[in-house]
Amino acid sequence: MQELFEGVRRVTFRLPLGIDHVHCYLLRSSEGGWTLVDTGLGSRDPEAVWGPVLAELDAPVERIFVTHMHPDHVGGARDAAGVTRAPVLQGREDHEQCRRAWGPPRSSQALADYMVEHGMPEAHVGDYLRESSKLAEYVHWVEDVEWVEPGDEVDGWRVELLRGHADGHLVLLRDGVLIAGDTILGRITPAIGLYPRARPDPLADYLESLRRIEELAPRITFPGHGDPIPDAAVRAREIALHHAERLDRAEAALGTAPRNAYEVSLQLFASDLSPTQRRFALAESLA
Repeated sequence: MQELFEGVRRVTFRLPLGIDHVHCYLLRSSEGGWTLVDTGLGSRDPEAVWGPVLAELDAPVERIFVTHMHPDHVGGARDAAGVTRAPVLQGREDHEQCRRAWGPPRSSQALADYMVEHGMPEAHVGDYLRESSKLAEYVHWVEDVEWVEPGDEVDGWRVELLRGHADGHLVLLRDGVLIAGDTILGRITPAIGLYPRARPDPLADYLESLRRIEELAPRITFPGHGDPIPDAAVRAREIALHHAERLDRAEAALGTAPRNAYEVSLQLFASDLSPTQRRFALAESLA
């Protein structure tokens, strides 16, 4: 745990994924307690994960805010709620997508079929299915949450909807401080992928979110991965330029003959990727 400035602390957990860590944030509440933003992956022993965190706090966690439904952000929600007895706040749209991805409607095979339809070799899909099933064991989402909507306030923090990385991605903003989840990152770009049963043009959504970040012009941004971003408006313009260049490369990769998304992804992204990373590359190429 690190105190970034008075009233804002950062807790960093290791990840066994393509990225090796995730940041969660603790925000001092008006009642003297704390709001926890995001929860990392789930654990077989929640007390071992969250007990040391709570021991460093001088007051209880009053609420848990989930920015979006990806495993490293929502995965520990049930664990943290169980240890802290705090309610979980999540956007309605994001929670519905979370339920489809990690609840009873979940179908890794349906996503595998989608990838094969777009050109991924079936041999690679088997590796993805194994990794996906293992990851799902660490996604402990919460069925019964308290809804939050864009424009709401959570203890003085305004809720903003910034789509793209996830359809219902929410962030918190107060006094020029942005708790950003994965909407904007400093050294890498957030993954923007097209998936079945999701919004039809996530990259257009994301470019609109980047424009919104420029308008908000937060003085400091705390992302889910990597270092704080001192000028998110500048970084938003850099990422928008990156996507413009990537769109040009995607168009060039199509050439004059028909090509599927997997073939295009091999030109846009390195070839030596894990099954999970190759799935991201395919989804980003589709976007």
